[in-house]
Amino acid sequence: MPTPSSVNAGSSLLNTGFIRRIRQNHAVEHATITVLMARERNVSLLGGRSNHLGFNIYGRVETAALEAAATEALTRLQGGEAGLAIHPNCGTNLVATGTLAGVAVMTTTAIARRRRASMVDRIALGILAATAAIIAGRPLGFRLQRSVTTLADVGDLRLGPITRRQIGRFTLHFVTLEKV
Repeated sequence: MPTPSSVNAGSSLLNTGFIRRIRQNHAVEHATITVLMARERNVSLLGGRSNHLGFNIYGRVETAALEAAATEALTRLQGGEAGLAIHPNCGTNLVATGTLAGVAVMTTTAIARRRRASMVDRIALGILAATAAIIAGRPLGFRLQRSVTTLADVGDLRLGPITRRQIGRFTLHFVTLEKV
């Protein structure tokens, strides 16, 4: 069980320089994707990835449309729309769900093996455990996004340059976020 001082230490670590910026940029990435997908019906996004300088957007999108979406996203986050920082297709959700499912399957099949359950029973228990873990994984992923991997408090950021790279038919944008 974590002690109050260890919780405060973890919380303060998440809100320091480099890590804080990644969490903020991740929030703006999510908000930008949400705004972009609502505005542009013909966008084909593969995803995004944040770092301490900003975030990448992978997929076919016009630079002007991305800039408009990022500007709106940042403005809306700064206006208090913290929910934009959370995205259902975030890798955090996938990792949380996959981890829970893997642990659940390993645990139930190990217990069933010790009890000398048949192979069919072990498989059925593993599927049942994985299904329960998948159901639990989504809300856990959202909670992890809210408390660990994103930070909607982006009042100290502004949009910087956006660079576009074309690699064959693959488009990559990097959206720079700067400290005010």
